[in-house]
Amino acid sequence: MRRWNGWGDESIDMTLPASAESLLSELLGSSAPLPDASLSDVVGQVPESRLAGIDHALLERDAEIRIRHARGQSLPDWLAMRSGHFGIFPDAVARPESGEQVRELLELAAEHDAIVIPYGGGTSVAGHITPAESQRPIITLALTKMNRLLDLDEASGVATFGAGARGPEVEAQLRARGYTLGHFPQSWELSTLGGWVASRSSGQQSLRYGRIEQLFAGGRIETPSGPLDLPTFPASAAGPDLRELVLGSEGRLGVFTEVCVRVSPLPDEEIFETLFLPDWQRAFDCARELVRQRVGLSMLRVANPAETFTGLRLAVDKKQLGWLERLLRLRGIGEGKCMLTLGCTGHRPAVHETQQQARTVLRRHGAVALMPGKLGRKWAHGRFRYPYLREALWRLGYAVDTFETALDWSRVDGYIRDAEKRVGTALSDQDEPVHVFTHLSHIYRQGSSAYTSYLYRVGNDYDTALERWRIIKAAASQAIVDWGGTISHQHGVGRDHAPYLQAEKGELGLAALGTLFRRFDPDGRMNPGVLLPEDKP
Repeated sequence: MRRWNGWGDESIDMTLPASAESLLSELLGSSAPLPDASLSDVVGQVPESRLAGIDHALLERDAEIRIRHARGQSLPDWLAMRSGHFGIFPDAVARPESGEQVRELLELAAEHDAIVIPYGGGTSVAGHITPAESQRPIITLALTKMNRLLDLDEASGVATFGAGARGPEVEAQLRARGYTLGHFPQSWELSTLGGWVASRSSGQQSLRYGRIEQLFAGGRIETPSGPLDLPTFPASAAGPDLRELVLGSEGRLGVFTEVCVRVSPLPDEEIFETLFLPDWQRAFDCARELVRQRVGLSMLRVANPAETFTGLRLAVDKKQLGWLERLLRLRGIGEGKCMLTLGCTGHRPAVHETQQQARTVLRRHGAVALMPGKLGRKWAHGRFRYPYLREALWRLGYAVDTFETALDWSRVDGYIRDAEKRVGTALSDQDEPVHVFTHLSHIYRQGSSAYTSYLYRVGNDYDTALERWRIIKAAASQAIVDWGGTISHQHGVGRDHAPYLQAEKGELGLAALGTLFRRFDPDGRMNPGVLLPEDKP
C-alpha cells in the first residue's frame, strides 16, 4: 500500500550500509530524527467539507482520502506530512473513469464555484497539487482510474491512453503488443502520462526516445470553456502548434483525459555500463563529445566528484568500496574520480556498434572500466529507488532535496561550481554545513541539465527544518537565474518556482500566459497560483 506520508510503497524500504551514518556525521555532524505524526492524529484535524451538502456520487469526502490527496512530494510537502501539520485539505476528491465524468465534474465545480486541482500520481516536487487557502471549496480530481490503453495505431506508431495511466501501466499494456513508450522519469512507478505532459517531463532514456514533448502526439483536454481536441499529425505548418500550448500547462487550462503518444517497437537489446574517469574536466569533456559526435546512446549520466564520492559511500559497504578503490588506483583513478553511466538500446548489431563508438571516445578521455556491465545493471536495477533515500535519511535525522536546471555548455561548469558553493554555505550563519553534489542527467548538443542534490540536518523542530529548506531553495533558485538557466528542466514550475518564472519568460511572456489561461478558464478555478505567482490568472 502506498505511504500516506512519504514516497512510494510502504513495503519498500531502502537500507543504507552501516558506514552511511558515520559518513553523514562526518560531513554534517550527528543528528536525530523528528517525531512523526500518526495517520489517526491527522484524521482528527480534517475539517468538515464545504461540499458536504452536495449529493454527487463521484465526490468522496472521507477524511483519509482527503489526506492522501492533500500533498505532493516536495520537501515542504514531506515536512507537512511527517509533522501532521497539513494546513489546507481538499474539500472533496473525485476519481472519474471517463472524459464524460471529467466534464460533469467541471460543470459541478462551476455550479458551486469550486477550485479544481488535477491530480495524477501525486509525485510533484514543486508544489503543483498542494491546495492553497481559498474562500472557494476545493475539489482534487484524481485521474488514476483512467488508465487503459484505448487505441494502438500500429501502422502509425501512435497509442492513445487514458491520462491517468502510471508508468508501469503504460509499459505493461504496450509491451503486451510489442511496443514501448521509453519514457522513464525517476518517478516512473507512480507518475502518470497526463502528468508527464502537463509538467514537460524528461525520461532517463531521452537520448533515444526523446523528452515528453517529442513523444506527445495529441489528445483531448477538458477545459472550463469546453473540450480541446488535438489531432495527431506527424508534422504541421498550420500556425502555432496547439500541442505546445498545453505541454507544461500544469492544470491551468483544464484536465487531460486522453493522451496520444508516439511509441517504438521493443528493442532487441539494452545494455547499461558504468565507468570511471580521472577527474571532472575529462568526464565533462567526454560527455559533451559523445553527444556532439552523435553516438547513438539511449542515456548518458555523469556524476561530479562529490556525487561519485557520496553515491559510493551511501550505496556500497566499506569492504567492497575499499576493494573497488584499490583496483581503480592501480589504473590511475583516485580522488576526484567521476562516474559515467551510459545506455545502449535498440537492434542488436546497432547496439554493439554504438558500444564500440562510445568506447573510442571514452578511451580518449581516460575512462576506466571495472565490471562496467555489472555496475551498469546495478544502476538500472535501482534507478527508481532513489526517492526512497529520503525515508532512510529521515530516520537518521537528515533531510535531502534536489534542484535542477539546464544551460548552454558555455555556462554549465561555472554554474555548477557557483551553485554548489552558494548552497554549501547557505546556512553558514547558523554554523550548519550543507553537503551538495551534482550530476549531468540529460545531455544535449547545445548544453546539459544539471541535477543537484543536497543534505542537511533537520534541526530540533519542524519549523527549523522548513526554514533551512527555504534559505537553501532561495540560494539555489537565485543561482539558476543569475546564470541564465531554466528554473526547471524536468520538474515543472508549480508554486515553488513560480516567483522565478518572470526571469525566464519576461513580463510580456507572463502576460501572454495569463491571457491564455483566462481564455480557457475565465473564472480562474483551474489550479490557481500554479505557474503564475498571482492567485488568479
